Amino acid sequence: MSLQELEDTVTRLSETELVTFAKWFDEFMADQWDRQFEEDVQAGRLNAAGRKADEHFEAGRCTPL
Repeated sequence: MSLQELEDTVTRLSETELVTFAKWFDEFMADQWDRQFEEDVQAGRLNAAGRKADEHFEAGRCTPL
């Protein structure tokens, strides 16, 4: 199915189907983000950012949320 076909199909969903699809798609995208984040962690792509955050915390340059 092409993107255009998918878009056309989505525009023809009933309101109930659209709500159900939107919920599913939100969960799908969250799962995709989680997988990408885990891959980045495993590959060490966040190590530098983590070290920088630790340095800021240790230097007292952080404020409570």
